[in-house]
Amino acid sequence: MTAMILTRESIAAGALLDMLRAEGVADVWSDADIDRSARDTLAHKPPGDVWVFAYGSLIWNPMIRFVEQRVARVHGYHRRFCLSVDRGRGSPEAPGLMLALDRGGSVRGLAFRLACGSEAEEFAVLWRREMVTGAYRPRWLTARTPDGPVSCLVFVMNLGHCRYTGRLDEDEVARRLARAAGTLGSNAGYLYNTAEQLHAHAIPCSGLDRLAAQVRRLGGAPSGVG
Repeated sequence: MTAMILTRESIAAGALLDMLRAEGVADVWSDADIDRSARDTLAHKPPGDVWVFAYGSLIWNPMIRFVEQRVARVHGYHRRFCLSVDRGRGSPEAPGLMLALDRGGSVRGLAFRLACGSEAEEFAVLWRREMVTGAYRPRWLTARTPDGPVSCLVFVMNLGHCRYTGRLDEDEVARRLARAAGTLGSNAGYLYNTAEQLHAHAIPCSGLDRLAAQVRRLGGAPSGVG
């Protein structure tokens, strides 16, 4: 299978939404719901600059335009493969898993500062990438950076969503990541890219490194860049 490559332009044009709808995903949001959620979130932003927190694929393929980037830590959540997907990087026969932020602990990633006045345009892209099924909840949280705290938009797991898996056994997570692939490429490739980019920004995650080694032993293929 040739992976579909997502770009800023294709996301803004609704390519991801069109793909999911064409593949029969039942819980895809309407464009009106997506736009409403983005507007409501922006309307409740704290004073000052708008920052976006990245902890997974937003690190290596953010698609948004930003003017500053910092390493950041958010408390109260941790990175976990707990979002089940049967399209994109999975299939009905071999569902995959995507990263989300589950409750407890803390997580390090990158914070991107948006240019003043660009927020509505960038949110339109973000929401068509992240909020396609409502599996995440957008939250304004404090992120700690070397240059001080900033208020960040953070996409956390919607614990009431049907795709939330809770805490899975690590062996089960590895098996699913090693097998799953879809229109956007392999689930293993998503894991490898995230782990590698965390290292590139000097914020490695030992849990992802251990999982990546296990998935490689199981033959997980590093295909796909979407």
